[in-house]
Amino acid sequence: MKKTLLFLLISTFAFAQIQRVEPAFWWKGMKNPELQILVYGKNIANQTIELSNGIQIKELKKVENPNYVFITVNTDEINVPKFKINLKNGKKLVNSFDYELKQRNPNSANRNSFTSKDVMYLIMPDRFANGDYSNDSQPNLTEKVNRNLPSGRHGGDLRGIIKNLDYLQNLGITALWLTPANEDNEKQTSYHGYAQTDLYKIDGRYGTNDEYIELSRELKKRGMMLIQDYVTNHWGISHWLIQDLPTKDWIHQFSDGEGKYGFKRSNYRTTSQFDTNVAEIDKKEALNGWFDTTMPDLNQNNPLVLKYLTQNAIWWIEYAELGGLRVDTYPYNDKEAMSKWAKAITDEYPNFNIVGEAWMYSPAHISYWQKNSKIGEIDGYNSNLPSVMDFTLYTDLPHALTEDESWDKGMIKIYNSFGNDFLYPDINNILVFFENHDTERFNEIFNGNPDYYKLALTLISTVRGIPQIYYGSEIGMRGEKSKGDADIRRDFPGGWKDDKQNAFNPQTQTKVQKEFYDFTQKIFNWRKGKEVIHTGKTKHYMPKEKVYVYFRYNEKEKVMVVLNNNEKEQNLDLNRFAESLYGVSKGKDVISGKEFSLKTENKLTIAPKSSLILELE
Repeated sequence: MKKTLLFLLISTFAFAQIQRVEPAFWWKGMKNPELQILVYGKNIANQTIELSNGIQIKELKKVENPNYVFITVNTDEINVPKFKINLKNGKKLVNSFDYELKQRNPNSANRNSFTSKDVMYLIMPDRFANGDYSNDSQPNLTEKVNRNLPSGRHGGDLRGIIKNLDYLQNLGITALWLTPANEDNEKQTSYHGYAQTDLYKIDGRYGTNDEYIELSRELKKRGMMLIQDYVTNHWGISHWLIQDLPTKDWIHQFSDGEGKYGFKRSNYRTTSQFDTNVAEIDKKEALNGWFDTTMPDLNQNNPLVLKYLTQNAIWWIEYAELGGLRVDTYPYNDKEAMSKWAKAITDEYPNFNIVGEAWMYSPAHISYWQKNSKIGEIDGYNSNLPSVMDFTLYTDLPHALTEDESWDKGMIKIYNSFGNDFLYPDINNILVFFENHDTERFNEIFNGNPDYYKLALTLISTVRGIPQIYYGSEIGMRGEKSKGDADIRRDFPGGWKDDKQNAFNPQTQTKVQKEFYDFTQKIFNWRKGKEVIHTGKTKHYMPKEKVYVYFRYNEKEKVMVVLNNNEKEQNLDLNRFAESLYGVSKGKDVISGKEFSLKTENKLTIAPKSSLILELE
């Protein structure tokens, strides 16, 4: 009996299997030839691992969990397209994995990325359109479709987006940002995707990896690009790596004082990253605390974690032919590690753009996170992050449109916001917006009044930076944050076959939807060819009587933008703008096509609660 048990133990030990390899393949010709391959299997570290074809392992790293080994190779030294990762017990081969080094697409390293020439459209895939009802629920994924549950899975997917690309193209969109589409196998509220459980796999309820590539390529055919929402700060607690941690410090864990380690919520005070007066306990809780109970906080300061996150991002860029990344909760990460992360990606792709969500309320705080920031130089930090989001403008805009004018209220808030542009090292490369998937719907704030939407859209479409809108804004969609996140993430009307009304078709839009849509379409399509808007300089004039005027200009052309937030028609004294109107006699409004005389001895009349975008002659 003892001999039988011993034989079974030896057999189990000897025949350990390779269960996962990540990344499962790579590419030849990367600028950084060093590749770290994670190999996972029960007690795999107790086996001998060799590579075929005489390929040398640069480093074989074992960790405290014997179910993992990390193999580092130099891909420049590998001259075959495929090789085997062999698992041996002594001299006996017990398992192997075929590893492939693919050829890169031509000019992959120098791919184009999003810039101020683009308009970015944010979609939550589960809430946009259901193009394939067969994938709504998956046997291997816990949460099933339930459109009757506001916070449940509703069935939107990649196929639904692909089927509606003509709608987006006609609207004037050039870059598509999807909230995370990778597998999120949490038990509930998994539709948002921010608690990912497999970083190399598209969520089956959205489709497949192949469909994700198809979406990217269909966008490229239309002169558009796909932006991936990347999360470096946390994963879902059901992620297979979290369930069987390679090392205890793969994630941040806190002692309960009784020998157990795990959850502690972040205090969310990320100004601690650069606050010279900060208490270390506050900084630790902000950066190492978990974003939520189901979102363990990753330790980017662990070199294995950082390499994993870096390679995974590069893998998706190369594999899915991405045009950019948006990075979630940027200041919650270890900032030094993230500087290395961003540099590794932009070294590999010199033109590649990455925008980080630095949700702060001071432009000094936000600008700290942009590459080459003068603010960052104060403590010797450079994020290497090309782009940031203008949360100051987002915060100030609703107040500017609702408050009575005073010394520091009303339209002066916008004026003051742009007065801080000198803080940003690359002012044209910041994302400007008035709502997203985490905020109150703009049209909810203003009770569905299209006049306020038009004022806001005119602003973000004509100022410096990259305009971004949230799906459905262009048809007047509403949602109240106080009712829960699901209310600001409603289904797009017409995205499901049993919807009573289809807003994807301009012919079947309601009168109100069409008013929003037509205005949006006109501005975005005009903006595409306007270099003066993309990269021109700005001159703005202090608001008076709730009217804000600014000019965008370069050596070839000028555009005059007038925003009238007054309830009454206004007559502007053009002599006040003489320095910008020198040599100009008239201007043509982009929206109405109407011509206006702009001689300084005249006055310019603008209707209440309206805007003018005047191309100057």
